[in-house]
Amino acid sequence: MITTIAAPGTEDAANPVLNTLVFALFVAITLYVVYRASSRNRTTADYYAAGSVFTGRQNGIALSGDFLSAASFLGIAGAIAIHGYDGFLYSIGFLVAWLVDLLLIAELLRNTGRFTMGDVLSFRMKQRPVRAASATSTLIISFFYMLAQMAGAGGLVALLLDIHGGIGQALIIGVVGLIMVLYVLVGGMKGTTWVQIIKASILIVSAVLMTVFLFGRFGFSLSNLLSAAAENSPKGESLLQPGGQYGASETTKLDFVSLSVALILGAAALPHVLMRFYTVPNSKEARRSVVWATSCMALFYLCTLVIGFGAAALVGADDIKAAPGGENSAAPLLALEIGGTLLLGIISAVAFATILAVVAGLTITASASFAHDVYANVVKRGKAEPTDEVRVARITAVVVGVLSIVGGILANGQNIAFLVALAFAVAASANLSTLLYSLFWKRFNTTGTLWGIYGGLAACLVLVFFSPVVSGAPESILPNADFAWFPLKNPGLISIPFSFLCGFLGTIFGKDRADERKQAEMEVRSLTGIGA
Repeated sequence: MITTIAAPGTEDAANPVLNTLVFALFVAITLYVVYRASSRNRTTADYYAAGSVFTGRQNGIALSGDFLSAASFLGIAGAIAIHGYDGFLYSIGFLVAWLVDLLLIAELLRNTGRFTMGDVLSFRMKQRPVRAASATSTLIISFFYMLAQMAGAGGLVALLLDIHGGIGQALIIGVVGLIMVLYVLVGGMKGTTWVQIIKASILIVSAVLMTVFLFGRFGFSLSNLLSAAAENSPKGESLLQPGGQYGASETTKLDFVSLSVALILGAAALPHVLMRFYTVPNSKEARRSVVWATSCMALFYLCTLVIGFGAAALVGADDIKAAPGGENSAAPLLALEIGGTLLLGIISAVAFATILAVVAGLTITASASFAHDVYANVVKRGKAEPTDEVRVARITAVVVGVLSIVGGILANGQNIAFLVALAFAVAASANLSTLLYSLFWKRFNTTGTLWGIYGGLAACLVLVFFSPVVSGAPESILPNADFAWFPLKNPGLISIPFSFLCGFLGTIFGKDRADERKQAEMEVRSLTGIGA
């Protein structure tokens, strides 16, 4: 049943027809852009890496679009509105993470690889086992990240249409998944990149406008805004102080350290972020991409601080929690409060576009990794026809879409910033150690690569499965079960160092030795770009 949603203190009601029209308009425009871009997709390089035709500025904006997911817009705003100071720690972690990309990864990765992370990891190793391991980690990381986006889509559209039942939200998640697969099948990387650019521009402009409106409501005084947020929150003045979410016990403090490690190290290992460095022509443009992306995200995350506390001040924690999307409803409810039905429709459409664009980026990354690393180089031993490779990538995109829909339904209701933090932990645990060892350690070998990927991945997944995320707490995915023996919600503090240790021990005890000729070639190529 569809009813109206009223934000506290306003008589405006959400108009489902208007919201649906705004959604449909955005989807129609972006599908047209994707279709036009896809008309020039003729090779695997076009489909996977957009022919490397984008400039650093364009790719940087697209990178911010890939990275500014539903977690950034909906999850962080909700976390700040409910938990205050501690919620903003997500923004800091996500932003600082790009320094690792800029200083250690972007340029070297662009010079060494071609389409996927597996190109870099297998450059001087045994191709088949390393590419298989790389594809495995890419698919699992993409799946975890998609859980957050799909859960966000369910909560967002449920808020707009006031759908409280699980079946209705499941149908919404299914529709999002189908549209996302359509983007990838039609447009490839080129079309997806243009969707990211459009979406990032609209998202940042919307966040800035909401911030200006909020400041206007409080006399352009941040102090007035923060005071009103504290007065309207059950936490009172503690909303503005550290420890509201992570300071209750020694375990939660340790959980915050683990979260910080995962956020800062995870971005440099996310496959869909790494793959985007191949859409520019050279390493200089790759560096410019990171600078542009960091600048865009710095502006956006400053706005989330104001939006989150604005939601606490004008909407209130109780109304946010009671909404169909829970914490993730803070930004849409705030839009309804300050701008009425029209602004709610626009902001929700922007958030919906964010989800679609990010999931499309994840899908093309996962499908490209399977098709290029597994099908073309493991199954066909490097002799696959380009048309067959692209066909396999498209089939994989459909399969990944179906799995993400199922996973999103199961994860519906979780804070999506928190779910993305789990994806960061999995990425850093599986990929970061092997990437850095491959780029900087001459002795690193195939055994070390496999131990690093599989050891870190297994440790992270096992710890998550036996943590309060899955069972043992009211907010767990399985609240009625209790098999949690690992106390931390984010395993990064344990699993990331463990992956570095596995990579080191695998190299020391492995009988194979790195190819010195290929190692020398990789070193020259990564530093100079010769042969890239």
